[in-house]
Amino acid sequence: MLNQYPDPESEGRRSLVVGILLTLITCGIYGLYWQYKQMATLNAWLRRDEYSFWLWLLLSFITCGIYGIYYEYKMAHGINRVQTDNDLVADSNLPIICVLLAIFGIGVASLAIQQHQINRLYS
Repeated sequence: MLNQYPDPESEGRRSLVVGILLTLITCGIYGLYWQYKQMATLNAWLRRDEYSFWLWLLLSFITCGIYGIYYEYKMAHGINRVQTDNDLVADSNLPIICVLLAIFGIGVASLAIQQHQINRLYS
């Protein structure tokens, strides 16, 4: 594990319960912010700008959500890559699980699972 985190723990670690509740209470608006923060955290861990919130939002809107489903796969794959790079056990099923949750309209569950995996980076 790294001695210094590329992104401060206060920026990357989030409460799953608070995230889920705020996303539900705000009818998904907090979920957009949560997604933005996850992308920023992964970019920091990967040390490059691989994930773009605004591109994701625009292309998800234009493609009626299809690009968003692809991005769920891409984000989960990125989380696995960071875990592997830091000698953590990566769940090879994570990308498929996140895609299936997105397809079935349970994106908040995908966000929560991804956040759990991101939180593990700070353990």
